[in-house]
Amino acid sequence: MSVVATPQETRKLRVNRKRNEGDGSTASKAIRYAILIFFLAVVLIPVYVLIVTSFKGSGEADPTRTWYLPEVWNFENWQRAWDALAAPLARTFTLVIPSSIISAILGSMNGYVLSRWRFPGANVVFTLLLFGMFIPYQAVMIPLMKMVLAMGLPNGIPTLILAHVVYGIPITTLIFRNYYESVPQELIEAARVDGAGMLRTYASVVLPISIPSFVVVLIWQFTSAWNDFLFALFLTNTETGPVTLSLNNLAHGSIMADYGASMAGALIASAPTLIVYVLLGKYFVGGLMSGSVKG
Repeated sequence: MSVVATPQETRKLRVNRKRNEGDGSTASKAIRYAILIFFLAVVLIPVYVLIVTSFKGSGEADPTRTWYLPEVWNFENWQRAWDALAAPLARTFTLVIPSSIISAILGSMNGYVLSRWRFPGANVVFTLLLFGMFIPYQAVMIPLMKMVLAMGLPNGIPTLILAHVVYGIPITTLIFRNYYESVPQELIEAARVDGAGMLRTYASVVLPISIPSFVVVLIWQFTSAWNDFLFALFLTNTETGPVTLSLNNLAHGSIMADYGASMAGALIASAPTLIVYVLLGKYFVGGLMSGSVKG
């Protein structure tokens, strides 16, 4: 014989079920938040050390007093760091802006051709381009230096721009090719029906919808060129090179390590990339996702 629950019993069962689900949901949320707070603390601990040490005087900026707040907040470290890094910062901007833009344009053209123009050997060319992504910087330094000397290129920002443009072509080509593979073929065919050739289709149809990929590539190349040290060490010097070389010299000092100034310099040098990610971070993630789904 079947038993039919009364309306009061049904409501009570629903309330108990929701309470149990709510308890489980609350516990899982608490665990997730605890894990997130833990990793956030791990990430922010070095930032705390950087900021606190940058305001300490020479007597306080000692490894044994790393976690202590400064007894006297000293702003001279920031002034010394700015005096040492102002000119290199300007040179770094002259490096990263053109190298990022040129790499993005070349990668866009390569990606369009390799995704839409199926010429013989296209896959082989693309595979060979991708090999450039897996060659470490250290492996190309000696042949790169010999090539630079043979070509008579001077040490400085223009030579460094050329190196970053060439070395950035594989990753920019890959990003754009994957994105253009997701562009509907019907859109390309419609342009051809209207009489547009390959270049006209690229300029009028493909390029205007490539903003997400351009954002990804520009952020990637900007950060890569800004943080580069090895290319800068071989192809420039402290008088003509970017901020990473000057920051290295500031950290070591002429007589003893200047912890306060070097920490302030690290914060100053990292500020542009931090600003770029804060302002364009959501577009970076959206651009990466835009080419991940076909169609």
